[in-house]
Formats: sequence, structure tokens, C-alpha cells
Amino acid sequence: MSYKEVYAAWQANPEAFWMQAAEAIDWEEKPSKALFDDKAPIYEWFSDGMVNACWNAVDRHVEAGRGDQIAIQHESPITHATKGITYAELQRRVASLAGALRMRGVEKGDRVIIYMPMIPEALEAMLACARLGAVHSVVFGGFAAHELAVRIDDCTPKAIIAASCGLEPNRVVHYKPLLDEAIEIAAHKPEFCVIFQREQEVAKLVEGRDFSWHGFQYGVKPAECVPVEGNHPAYILYTSGTTGQPKGVVRHTGGHLVALQWSMKNVYNIDAGDRFWAASDVGWVVGHSYICYGPLLAGATTVVFEGKPVGTPHPGVFWRIIQNQRIKSFFTAPTALRAIKREDPDGEWIRRYKAHELQAIYLAGERADPDTIKWAQKHFGVPVIDHWWQTETGWAIAANPLGIEELPVKLGSPSVPMPGYDVQVLGEDGHPLPAGELGAIAIKLPLPPGTLPTLWNAEERYLKSYLTTFPGYYETGDAGMVDEDGYLYIMARTDDVINVAGHRLSTGAMEEVLASHPDVAECAVIGMSDKLKGQAPLGFLCLSAGVNREHAEIVKECVALVREQIGPVAAFKQAVVVDRLPKTRSGKILRATMVKIADGESYKMPATIDDPAILDEIRVALKSIGLAPETQDC
Repeated sequence: MSYKEVYAAWQANPEAFWMQAAEAIDWEEKPSKALFDDKAPIYEWFSDGMVNACWNAVDRHVEAGRGDQIAIQHESPITHATKGITYAELQRRVASLAGALRMRGVEKGDRVIIYMPMIPEALEAMLACARLGAVHSVVFGGFAAHELAVRIDDCTPKAIIAASCGLEPNRVVHYKPLLDEAIEIAAHKPEFCVIFQREQEVAKLVEGRDFSWHGFQYGVKPAECVPVEGNHPAYILYTSGTTGQPKGVVRHTGGHLVALQWSMKNVYNIDAGDRFWAASDVGWVVGHSYICYGPLLAGATTVVFEGKPVGTPHPGVFWRIIQNQRIKSFFTAPTALRAIKREDPDGEWIRRYKAHELQAIYLAGERADPDTIKWAQKHFGVPVIDHWWQTETGWAIAANPLGIEELPVKLGSPSVPMPGYDVQVLGEDGHPLPAGELGAIAIKLPLPPGTLPTLWNAEERYLKSYLTTFPGYYETGDAGMVDEDGYLYIMARTDDVINVAGHRLSTGAMEEVLASHPDVAECAVIGMSDKLKGQAPLGFLCLSAGVNREHAEIVKECVALVREQIGPVAAFKQAVVVDRLPKTRSGKILRATMVKIADGESYKMPATIDDPAILDEIRVALKSIGLAPETQDC
């Protein structure tokens, strides 16, 4: 079937479509139907089925005779370690940890926070919780103590599983002192903690509360899989909220399994025995969906990578792993490719390795600028697929479904909606806009399986945050348009559509133009306050390695480029060259904070920022062009 036929089949009978997709999952008791809509606009999928996520991700592959296949391949260029764990070994390790957790009283429905770096034990902890029906909540390793404490108080875990430390290219991140401080701050106290002691740092354990990973499991009886209802929470994943309080995105087990199983084949073209690598972190949604659960559900080998795209030790580390591990599909963030492109603009490191089995590169997490996609296409000669989804949805809203058919790539577009997603571009009045017009992107309810049914202990906040602005729709918070062929274009977050003298303009469109300049490796555009026009665009330019030209000349060329390609209406007159952009640990540019600095407003230091020192660098750069009155972190 073609993509259009598959999408039409879903449109014609969503119930039959998803019940058929559910056949790819092992159920203890099959669901009587797919959609449960009696509490609309709160929808649930496969609610009366009984299922276990760990069984589907691990045990069934061992039962099928593939226990000797590598399930998890750990690659840590920081520690120079590489090792593979087979499905049979993974089953033993997960069952042992689950048995130890059960012996200490962890049962179905209990919450467990996981605070670990990119090591196989992080996935084992997630799967051990799933094995028992416990609800895990992974917090990005090294997150500040206060932020961890907020999450402890929100999900009230019975236990916390952590590592003694995490590793950055030039430093050790001390996890245990952060964990101890978070527990001290939090009103809720976990009953116990399990600490995986790494060679690089042995943490001090609190007597009576803390247990070492191996000692904790000594002599325990392995746990069997506990079936749970289809609407039982598999995990809680916190994402930033506009109020400063994090939002606990809930993922129900049944829909989570069905959607990820469907996406692994149809979106990423991955079958059992294939090798898949998502270069992300278990602290983010990509780590949940496509480092842990998705590849293992498919019976593939998944790569757990502890390192950076550059500096561990060089900008060829991704390509070395793709060569050595014979990766078929590779998934990363555009910001990672831009970092590599900046260090290796001519692709010299790429030519040192042979990616013989690589069939596609997938990009997500932020908008992929056409220049970066063209650079990757040139050097790899495989489809470079931008696709779009969110923490809330858990899997692709729009993609180029290589497992169904390879659609023509349109630069700047994540292609077309996937089955389950009725994507609309709405005006401020809530009515659909014609093709080519910029508006708010919304998805008609119900959302498909695998997407968030609600927020943890915050149903009213869920309704207010996502379902109120456009009744009958899920508000994505993104702005864009659809072309005549049905291809979607994500131009900016809704907040990043700026109003210049009454003209609604996309900062993403301006960034696309700036990124096409041969000396620009990465860029960002924000809308700063302007007394005359309301808002005015301001560009930030990071230059490629080896560029020695006058910055003023490059800025002048960039201003002319925007004027030429977008027009005088953009009023793009100012840009500044900076060494780096402030980002979250997952690679998203902190544009809202940059706006506050440019406008001289106080701001709260973002909890997810990768390096707080960058904000001072931004302030200094803006002062050099007469902007950025005194601002402060409050």
C-alpha cells in the first residue's frame, strides 16, 4: 500500500486500523476495542486489554529464539568502552533488578524516579519498572537538585534509582550529592535509593536508605512480568511548563506499545535484527520512545551512546559508530549535525568511515534548516528525513514514512501527517486556513494511541494547556502552514511568530535564509521589542570553523540576504556574531530567554540550560551593538 492508501484506510475506519496495529503486540488479554471515548475530551486507547511492556520489549524475543542477538550496544567514547548485551542477558538483568525492587515493596502503580546517565543500566531500570507495572519517571542525569526535588514532590516515588556520576568530555558530574540535596529539599521522602557505582566515582551511601546496585540484587528471586491494563501509566516524563512548574506527561501502556511498534516499521523501516541508533538521552522523550522501547519492541539492536557529536574525541565519532555497528537508521537532532558541520564543513571526517548499511538519517527535536539537510545529503547520499513530534505525542506527528514508501523530500518540511493525526492550520478565530497561510498548528481530537491522555495529577491543567484555545483540537504550540500537496511546514513555536508593524513573520523563515550564508554554521532569530514597529527581528550568527573575515561584513551580507529573499517587510536590520547559542541539554535554543536579555527584562535561569555561562556571553555580544540593557537572573 502507498502512504495515501494507508492514511486513507485510517481515515475511513480508525477503530479497525488501530485494532489491526494492536495485533503486532503480545496481549495477556486482548482489548475489546481500540478507542474509549466516554470521558471525552479525555480519550483512552485499548483500556480493557491486559499487557506488559517489558514482556513485549524483551521476553518475547527470547521466547522466539533470538536470545543471542544483541539488544543493547553501549558506546562510550568518553570511557573508551564498548559492549553488547544480548536479549537473553537483558532478560536476566531486568528480571533480577525487578525482583529486588519487588522484595523492597515496589508494586504495580508505585512510582520510581530514575536519575542516570547514558549507560545500559538506565534502560534496565526502566524495563524493570515496566516488568512490575511500576510507573517510572526518568529525570535527566545531572539535573539541578531543586528541579529534581520538584519532580520528587509531584510524582511521590517509592524509590529512586541513580548512578554515582555522569561523564562529560572534560569533567565528572557528581550525581549523588545532587540527589542527596534534592531529597533533603523535597517534602516527600523516598523509602529507599539504589545507586549504581561507576568506576569514575564511588558515592557515599546513606545507611538504611541507600543500596548499591549489585548488593541490592544479591540472592533475590527474579520477577516475572506483571500484566497491566491498557490505560495503566507506563511512565511520567516531565516537560517544561509556561508557569515554571514542570508538566508530567503521562504515557499509557497499551497505546504506547501499539504506536511505537507501528512506527518502527512504517516510519523508520526497522525490522527484527536491524540496528537502530537514536543519539539522544533517556532523560528526553526520544530516549524513551526510540532508545529504549521502540527498537526493543521491534526486536532490533539499540545503541546507548555516552558522548557528544564533537569533542569525544572528534567530529567523526558518529560516523565511526555508524560504520562499526552497521547502523541501518540513524536518528539525531539538527543541532548535532550543525555542530559537526561547523567543525567539519567539508566532510573530511565523514570520508574516513564507510556507512555501507546506513539507509536513512532522521532529524527531530527542532526545525531542520534546509542548508544542514543539503549538507548531510551531499556527504551521505541517503535520505535525510526531517520529522516532527513532541514530548506530548511520543512519536511522529508528521514524517516521511520510509517503511511504507519514500516520498519526495521537500526541504524545510517534515513531510506529511501520520495515520492518527488530523493536522489543521488554524487562524486566531479557530477556523482552518487555506494552503500556504501561516497559522497555529492543531490536531483534531482524538489524538492517536501513544500520545498523552492527560498530565500526572493535573487533568484541569491538561485541559487548559492543550485543549482550551481551539475546542475540539489539541494545540501543539507550533506555527506553520500546509502546502498544496499536503506537506506540513513548521516555521516556529507560536510564541516565535513575531509581529512587525502588523505583519506576522516567521523567525524560522529568517533563520532558513541566514543558515544559507556560506560562513554561517548555526543561527537564531528572535523578536525584540521595538517602540515603532512593536517587534523587530534580531539575528544571532555562529560562524563555521576557520572563517576569518570581518564580522561586520558577514552581518551586512546576512542582512542583505534576508532583504533579498524575504523582503523589506521583514525589517531585518540587526545581527550579532556569537561563539555559541544558549540551548537546553536536548539541543533546543532558548529563544525566550534571549528575548528577555535583549529587552532588558529579568528572567529565570532555565532549568534545562546546558551551560549558564552562555547567557553572559549573549549579553556581552548584545552590548557590543548597543543592545541588552541590564538584565538579571531572578
